[in-house]
Amino acid sequence: MVESRGTKCEDEDDLGLMARAHSVIFRHLMKRLILAVWIVFTCGGLNAQTNVDVWQPSPGHTQVPIWPGAVPDAQPVPGPEIVKAASPMTTSRRAVVFVDRVSRPTMTVYSPTGTNTGVAVIVFPGGGYNELAMDIEGTEVCDWLTSRGMTGVLLKYRVPVTKVGPYAESPPALEDAQRTMGLVRFHAAEWQIDPHKVGVIGFSAGGHLVTALSTHFTKRLYPAVDAADKESCRPDFAMALYPGHLWKDDNKFELNPNVPVTSDTPPTFLVQAENDPVDNVNNSLVYYLALKQAGVPAEMHLYADGGHAFGLRRTKFPITGWPDLAETWLRTIGMIPE
Repeated sequence: MVESRGTKCEDEDDLGLMARAHSVIFRHLMKRLILAVWIVFTCGGLNAQTNVDVWQPSPGHTQVPIWPGAVPDAQPVPGPEIVKAASPMTTSRRAVVFVDRVSRPTMTVYSPTGTNTGVAVIVFPGGGYNELAMDIEGTEVCDWLTSRGMTGVLLKYRVPVTKVGPYAESPPALEDAQRTMGLVRFHAAEWQIDPHKVGVIGFSAGGHLVTALSTHFTKRLYPAVDAADKESCRPDFAMALYPGHLWKDDNKFELNPNVPVTSDTPPTFLVQAENDPVDNVNNSLVYYLALKQAGVPAEMHLYADGGHAFGLRRTKFPITGWPDLAETWLRTIGMIPE
């Protein structure tokens, strides 16, 4: 399902090729400039404050390390973990809490206080694989999930990372996601979770991590640590909000080969604004097309306006009503009751 809302000579050939080449280079430079301006605006503006303490969840919740010993494929980070409060990118007036320099990944379980549907959702905040927007795309999402009878599991995955190798986006983050999925299923009875109703939701780079886990679950990137790694790390469903890193070539409408969609990729829900200044809407479009070609149930909602990084914070734009659509979709695929 897709829903869109809103409104002669060789010298001439050479000139045309040069013009197209310059156009591609210009678009790449503009995207990098927009992202750089956004990072400066959100993290380095006049309202930014830094706290050297590590991030802590709200009272009543405890973050737990996901690795019992040494972290696999550890990479150096430029100092201890820090928490930064910064101006929001959206029209929301509330600041955004960012976490940087995460070397010891953790998960925090948010259990529903009332009706429990048995559904659990692992939450991946965004931040370009450089930092994590822990409230607007993390704790606030978990609060929404628990209010709807679902368990939220907030993953504080490793950032920043060196983006090299065959899976260039972030192998450590994918390792953390695979490990967390196994842990949730391993503790399903203890946490009153149905192990067949464990999904993922992610935003921006976290949206990419959703697609990565959705396409890399047959084999873990790390040697098994304990019994939790014997559990399947395939999500039962996936929700990606304004995802990035999926469309990489301005000259071709092709999916990033690092997320190879197959018929086993889980049902997926996508949301993005057509005027997203950070991650082009083609990221959602190219992934949706790959899902449909593979026969994977998918639902995509596109809006003319809304920008980037709005999370669950309501603005004047209709796109911020996406949680209602997500709940309807979860009922449609049989995850939560009618």
